[in-house]
Amino acid sequence: MNPLHDATGHALTGATPAALDAWEQAAHELRCLVGDPAASIERALEAAPEMPMAHAFKAWLYLLGTEPEGLPVARAACEAGAALPASERERMHLHAAALLAQGRWHEAARALEDLSLQYPRDALALQAGHQVDFFTGDSRMLRDRVARALPAWDASMPGYHAVLGMHAFGLEETGDYVQAEAQGRRAVELESRDSWAWHAVAHTLEMRNRPADGIAWLEPNSASWAPGSFLGVHNWWHLALFHLELDHHDEVLRLYDEAIAGSGLPQVLDLIDASAMLWRLQLRGLDVGARWQPLADRWAPLVQASRYAFNDLHAMLAFTGAGRRAEQQRLLEAQAAALETGDDNAGFIRDVGGAATRAVMAYGNGDYAPCVALLRPIRHRAHRFGGSHAQRDLLDLTLIEAALRGGDQALARGLTAERLAVRPASALAQRLVRRSGEG
Repeated sequence: MNPLHDATGHALTGATPAALDAWEQAAHELRCLVGDPAASIERALEAAPEMPMAHAFKAWLYLLGTEPEGLPVARAACEAGAALPASERERMHLHAAALLAQGRWHEAARALEDLSLQYPRDALALQAGHQVDFFTGDSRMLRDRVARALPAWDASMPGYHAVLGMHAFGLEETGDYVQAEAQGRRAVELESRDSWAWHAVAHTLEMRNRPADGIAWLEPNSASWAPGSFLGVHNWWHLALFHLELDHHDEVLRLYDEAIAGSGLPQVLDLIDASAMLWRLQLRGLDVGARWQPLADRWAPLVQASRYAFNDLHAMLAFTGAGRRAEQQRLLEAQAAALETGDDNAGFIRDVGGAATRAVMAYGNGDYAPCVALLRPIRHRAHRFGGSHAQRDLLDLTLIEAALRGGDQALARGLTAERLAVRPASALAQRLVRRSGEG
């Protein structure tokens, strides 16, 4: 019996018509980052439990959220898929997912690279690889992994919008802001629900310090990118970031309360945005009231072990903001234990994450000189533990504020001058320059 094929022509071993319908629904939801692809892929597995690509899809879903409880689910999915008859492409997916489940981020990225070279129209492989590139801070591959596949795609193919949106983000992270914005806007024209493409354009506007344009891009269009999107909180964070640049502090707090922290759920990607926003407000000397405590409560059960250093940094922001000394220490102990494992997260901690996490703790204790000493050596290699330029800007802002508060006027003058050169119209940059000359 010949296998069924997905919308881009790939055979799906073991699929039934009902499973194929559920698979396509899950694929669309994941490409747009909307709906409930986990529920959709479960329907596919109920209809076709011997469909290895459905098991692989499930594994990717539970790996790419970086949730601690997702790891055993992903490992079980990889094991279930590996026990089934499968095509070469399907085996490559399961192998790459298993590598990531073992904490071998870089090997997983390379395995997905090989998969995409052989099967460039496999949108799931591109999307999984794109996310792993993001988590490992590999900006070249964020762009080039997708650029290699683009010639195999055109606008007649389902998912083309997602390929353009991923390419847009890779172009932005490598500094090609004009082409990135064009690709991202084209992706949104093709599919208005593509949350990643909305997000890619927001990044281009953030990096060029165009907050008014960023607000005009996101605010009137929230009905397209926000409802049912699991990137919705992050795009609200971008909108708040644009308002913050314009000193609209009351609006930032409103967005924080209603959209960024409003769910109250312990979802790591949302907690990262909430922590980063409160920290930026606090760096400006603004009172965030009692908001740190419930955020720290949401982080607390997620840091029993260190699995991804970028997440650890944001947990430390919350624990420091809330004055939770015991949890700060527990997080440092988790990182120390993770250094002994030898997996890729140990490298993330060693290269950047350990120093960044300790620097935040030092800043919270008013130990500004140690904070400066920890951040200066890592600021130019901070990409090695993932995140975007916009997210890692928090480290530069912390370093500037620590230098100012610690009385290192020469360093403060240099850091603020470099910021103003990149953002000459920024009111914050101008204030920081003025403060650096007050000593």
